[in-house]
Amino acid sequence: MKLSYKISVFVLLAISFLSNIGCTDKLEEPELNNNFAGGTDFTKTADMQLSIVGVYEAFQSRGWEQPLLISVRGDDVNAGGLGDQQDFAETDKFTYNKDYWMYNSLWENTYVDVISAHTAMEQIARYQEFANESGVALGNQYIAEAKVLRGIMLFHISLVWGDVFIPESSNTDLLLDVTQVPTKAEVMQHISDQMDEAIPFLPNLRPNERTDLPGGVTRYTALAIKALANQELKNYQVVADAAGQIISSGKFTLYPDFYEQFKTPGKLSDETILDLQYSDYNQGEGDRSAHLYAPYGPQNWTPEVAGSGSGWGFFEPSMKFIKFMLDRGETVRLETSVLFTDRGIAEIKTDPAYATLPSFITNTTRDGDVINDYPRALFASGKHYLPSNQLIPGRTDYGSNKNYNVIRYAEILLVYAEALAQGATGTGMTADQAVNLVRVRANMTPLSGVTLDQVLDEKFAELSMEWGKRYYDMIRLGRFNELSYDGRTFSENNTFLPYPQSQVDQFPILGEINN
Repeated sequence: MKLSYKISVFVLLAISFLSNIGCTDKLEEPELNNNFAGGTDFTKTADMQLSIVGVYEAFQSRGWEQPLLISVRGDDVNAGGLGDQQDFAETDKFTYNKDYWMYNSLWENTYVDVISAHTAMEQIARYQEFANESGVALGNQYIAEAKVLRGIMLFHISLVWGDVFIPESSNTDLLLDVTQVPTKAEVMQHISDQMDEAIPFLPNLRPNERTDLPGGVTRYTALAIKALANQELKNYQVVADAAGQIISSGKFTLYPDFYEQFKTPGKLSDETILDLQYSDYNQGEGDRSAHLYAPYGPQNWTPEVAGSGSGWGFFEPSMKFIKFMLDRGETVRLETSVLFTDRGIAEIKTDPAYATLPSFITNTTRDGDVINDYPRALFASGKHYLPSNQLIPGRTDYGSNKNYNVIRYAEILLVYAEALAQGATGTGMTADQAVNLVRVRANMTPLSGVTLDQVLDEKFAELSMEWGKRYYDMIRLGRFNELSYDGRTFSENNTFLPYPQSQVDQFPILGEINN
């Protein structure tokens, strides 16, 4: 079951090309193209757009628990939520329950959406049979977009489980006949190959330059996913080449205000490579599309705008991360990443080394929201926080109207720098230049002759609480000692989650894998 809000998501993605669709009432029939039944007229080439919009809808309908589960095991974040979702808290401590509902939700819903991508590609191919030359070309683009969205979803579940299925069509029965589950390395190589197939057919644009589907996939999204997949394979020259193409394009820049990058002003900025997109359509009631951000938020606050909803306290920046940032003299990124309670501030000060804290560390955000003490956590995630004064009047849900960043240009700069530090050569810029672009935006002094350790520290500071990027970096590089902190003990056999028992029951071959 998906626990995200999915209210008129179609409108969000389709509104920009309403005028190009011959029969606009089809926007009210999102199931029209979810199957081949129902008399779909494949001669109506314009309706092909509905198929790809359906893939975007599936992609952005992440249940609230899915990004949390992908992210929670890093040393940048702890599971809050004391007294609720105990298995989530145990997962954070590397104690896994194969019967836990979150595991099955992430697996099952991701595969449902991957299959939706295959369904769309098959439908688009049917439309292409009746289309003219321009219609065929557009269909090729849509198929490429579906491959990219399918790719990032496979990427995430392979990070979590390692060896996973690679569906090749919408026919799920074929998975029952699988005799060997692809390894993580095979999955990552498959994703890389799929991106190579997709890139020639994708727009040479930033996502926010697309007028047909603002924020949609472009060739730079595919290049970014190719870089990330090859990073997992430690093919660092391929990483440098793919990331270097993004850098050399000159199309991307860092949003100047790190704090606002994660809020309304930063939506679809020139830093955006891939977002989950949500909108209240600038109206206080009625249709909306939204992610459920409450799990990230403080359980108790006094918002600047009275009546604004609070959170659940399930996602807490770690004390280790906070002290790491204080030791570096971070201001901008620490203020952005962490919401502080008075109890949390007092806990920091119990360490004599941090008895005196910078003045910006307070329980009141720069936007006037007061983060009161609550039992579930000492801190909340600032990156998943939307100030109450940025809510559209009439909307009260925590974080309503906020996009969810998936891949940012800042990450690509640091991925590129890491590849160079690992011995690759690059043409876009030096590793120093890439790292310093990120540092200068955060008001940090430039570095010279950056080392791998410095790049990894920069990734820790810049990408904390985002899609488990810190955890998977430490896994890839075998820095397991970093994950043993605050009473946790990590060993290599904790790397992957166990397959959900309900999936093992359905696909016994999963039970034969020692992941």
